[in-house]
Amino acid sequence: MHNKNNNKTHTYIQGLRPFSSSIPKTLKKHLRKGGYNYFNIVDNWTKMVSKEISDACYPLTVKMGKGMKDGTLVLNVIHGKELDVEYKKNEITDKINSFFGYNCIKQVNLKVISNKIIKRNKVLSKIKDFKQIDEKIKKVENNQLKNSLSNFLKAYNERSS
Repeated sequence: MHNKNNNKTHTYIQGLRPFSSSIPKTLKKHLRKGGYNYFNIVDNWTKMVSKEISDACYPLTVKMGKGMKDGTLVLNVIHGKELDVEYKKNEITDKINSFFGYNCIKQVNLKVISNKIIKRNKVLSKIKDFKQIDEKIKKVENNQLKNSLSNFLKAYNERSS
């Protein structure tokens, strides 16, 4: 019998290891905290609840109780839609619990947020004079690259105007 000890507290018989040792540590942490349920809820959110509810809110976190039962679902709710979602809390818990087949969620808490704000990163926002860039593009020897860069600059100018 060959024992293997890799400076850990566990000693394994050659070739035999528990299944839990093959799962990455970060995944283990999420599975213990009920992350599997959270990921299922996020992935199937629009399927579980109606389109009206999914447009008004989305899941933020799931805090699971003991034995992965009776958890608390925290929803981000768009400002102005919180009353609609408040009235549909029972419907949301029923649909989620029927999806999982057991009482996964006991209560739903709401967190009101302002409307979704989409920020665009402007890489070339400081460049106002594109003549310098045109001159550098003209110095490029590869014709295909030169054409691609000039088309990119043209498209960027049209988009930013």
